[in-house]
Amino acid sequence: MNKSKLRSKILNLRKKNSYKKLSLYPERIYQFLKKNKINFKNVGGYYPCNHEIDDLDMLNFLRNKKANISLPIIRENNQMDFFEWTNKDPLKINKYGIAEPISVKKIYPDIIFVPLVAYDDDLNRLGYGGGFYDRYLEKIANTKKILKIGLGFSYQELNKIPINKYDKKLDLIITEKKKKLLERLGEKKIIFTLKNGFRC
Repeated sequence: MNKSKLRSKILNLRKKNSYKKLSLYPERIYQFLKKNKINFKNVGGYYPCNHEIDDLDMLNFLRNKKANISLPIIRENNQMDFFEWTNKDPLKINKYGIAEPISVKKIYPDIIFVPLVAYDDDLNRLGYGGGFYDRYLEKIANTKKILKIGLGFSYQELNKIPINKYDKKLDLIITEKKKKLLERLGEKKIIFTLKNGFRC
């Protein structure tokens, strides 16, 4: 099945399961980052739409831990950058129906929470087809290393996602199901359990 058909299938499934909510347990994720000595000052997120997992509580929690929070803006040349945002700041709706900050202060995230349509065990991500995150990550690859955290439900996992040379892997995937978060820090694999915390 090609990407377009896979995308349509999973988006329909996500719509049918829109009643399901995923609590991200911000304190546990924060402790996980600290435990693994992942230093961050700037965090990129997204404003959820179309039944995406809501990351706003996580972003607010990290803001209270003194992180600078940012959301993406898609520019006219189809390039994406992140700009500072707080939950008190106004938003505008772009041509794709996505809420964007009005801020002009560009942020270069150390961590990005990435929306996704589907994923596989190799940490490949199926996005919405625009390539915005892939282009952004390619653009800054030589500038800094970013921890890319995908947020999805276990039913969004596929056996294998078709990829090309432009697709960027995630570093970590958070789902609601035990043993479904795989993370690579060097060669180390860590199992993440939302209910019970973390264990190696």
